[in-house]
Amino acid sequence: MNSPDADGLLAEQLLRLTRRLHRSQKRQLESADIAITPAQSRLLRTVAHYDHPPRMADLAARLEVVPRAVTSLVDGLEASGRVRRAPDPANRRVVRIELTDAGRDTLRQLRSARRAAAEDILAPLTAEQREVLGGLLSALVDGVPERRC
Repeated sequence: MNSPDADGLLAEQLLRLTRRLHRSQKRQLESADIAITPAQSRLLRTVAHYDHPPRMADLAARLEVVPRAVTSLVDGLEASGRVRRAPDPANRRVVRIELTDAGRDTLRQLRSARRAAAEDILAPLTAEQREVLGGLLSALVDGVPERRC
């Protein structure tokens, strides 16, 4: 049985690891001269997950933020040429958010920075340890205890 202190230590280690991952990714982005905030990065990735350009309300709901926050993020991404606002062909009062070529390029660079940061963090682990860690993290993310077969 885990003691509260052990769980607290695990939580602290996870937070420290997350911060380290973010710092490493930030260094990767800075070295590639990519100026984007973490919130803009998240919005860009979210837009890319839709099959069709989403509405601002769709993005706000998916990101669990108020619509005004999405407007500010889209403003910044639009100013940098990464997204554009486009009228919905079925209802011209509805605005959809589309990725631009620059936005897709930024997503590729973000993925590359994330991979490089992960490689840096995971370097001390063997392939087997990485596989075990992946399973454990999936169990935590999905909220389902890992089952040993």
